[in-house]
Amino acid sequence: MATALIIGASRGIGLELVRQYLADGWRVIATARKAEDIDALAAMGAEAHGLDVTNVEAVAGLGWKLDGEELNVAILNAGVYGPRHDGFPLQTDFDTVMHTNVLAAMRLLPIIAPMVCATRGKLAVLSSKMGSLSERGNPTGSLYRASKAALNSVLIDTALSFGKQGATCVALHPGWVRTDMGGGDADLPVEQSAAGLRATINGLPASEVAVYRNYDGAEIGW
Repeated sequence: MATALIIGASRGIGLELVRQYLADGWRVIATARKAEDIDALAAMGAEAHGLDVTNVEAVAGLGWKLDGEELNVAILNAGVYGPRHDGFPLQTDFDTVMHTNVLAAMRLLPIIAPMVCATRGKLAVLSSKMGSLSERGNPTGSLYRASKAALNSVLIDTALSFGKQGATCVALHPGWVRTDMGGGDADLPVEQSAAGLRATINGLPASEVAVYRNYDGAEIGW
């Protein structure tokens, strides 16, 4: 049975990914911060673990819990947008966004990658086209953009470390999705985004270098 790990699965895209992988008969390991969300994931049939990605002890503990796992797909979905304004950034806002979106990845990816290498599987991060340096058309959401550009950099380094060992690393743009982050006016229902992400991950050929893809498989420039 194929195994998927979804980090950040309490709601939105992460929760829908859990639903869809389970519906397709996968074994799913999923994480959430709150006890009620952990219970809900377990009730769905996932192997649920508590994890605050900004807590270094919790991250290390997850590595211990998953020791020996072999993952066909691992998706780091946890992330925050931060302030909706583009004025003078507060340090508290900067710390929250960068710790959640970047530092967590720097800690988690080296722990997870060997488990993906064991199956020559796929290691994905939920990035955003907003993090692209070459395809950027406006400056809105500058702190979020900076965090996703940094996340992409972390993924590229992860591929340099683990690509030759079998992990295919991909940064994914989920589209503009109707979630708490995307809002009610967004283009895509969460079911369509998650299905596209899964199809894109599944269809990726093995690669020793990181790739950047839209939810529908289209290439995005770094």
